Amino acid sequence: MMRAVLIDDEISNLENLRILLEKHCPQITIIATAQSVGDAVDVIEKYVPDLVFLDIQMGDQTGFDVLKLLPTRNFEVIFVTAYDQYGIEAIKFAALDYLLKPIDIEELMHAVKKAERKFTRQIQTSQLDFLLQQLKKPEPTISKIALPMQSEIRYVSLSEIIRCEADNTYTHFFLSNGEKILVSKSLKEYSDLLRPNGFLRTHQSHLVNPKYVKSWLKEDGGILLLISGDKIPISKPNKDIVKQALQQF
Repeated sequence: MMRAVLIDDEISNLENLRILLEKHCPQITIIATAQSVGDAVDVIEKYVPDLVFLDIQMGDQTGFDVLKLLPTRNFEVIFVTAYDQYGIEAIKFAALDYLLKPIDIEELMHAVKKAERKFTRQIQTSQLDFLLQQLKKPEPTISKIALPMQSEIRYVSLSEIIRCEADNTYTHFFLSNGEKILVSKSLKEYSDLLRPNGFLRTHQSHLVNPKYVKSWLKEDGGILLLISGDKIPISKPNKDIVKQALQQF
């Protein structure tokens, strides 16, 4: 069983989340709730939960303020929000789970199962510290990404990533030091995160950092030759977009 605290400034949201958890997530025991930043800090310090469901926007303050005020953050967090786009982007880069309101039951169950697996393995990470560091930076400058591996969370600079390649629902990250990291998330998720930071989706199975592109080969309708020696295909629908992006790089 995981002991959970629910934090939201609206009582109706707390009750709705409580009902959903009691009905669909029997592995969760709700030990306390809070409706303000101050109360949330007090409750977390008093009850020492395993998991916190944390609303992002709480009046004039945010769930991030709760994290900043806690001297230790030795619990898993699932963020719950209706908006705050930059906050969501930072959460994604930190590889933390979040739920959009109104809460989807399947997404709730999936997020809880992921938290449970991490709790069972007792993986100690600094994801929350990493998130808070990201939030301190001017929007939308994000220089690192957290990659969840089986036994650890790896923090990688975007500049170190040469390319990403799809492997069904997994993604391989190829780094400049020759390392290859397998992550249990789809390429689409990382494409959505990294394309605004300059990465190019050349093909349904490939995402490339243009920093490592050496040349455009005209064979087979277009192939990118990378500094690493890898040859990356370019699909017809992406050909003009990739060519234009490289000309501006």
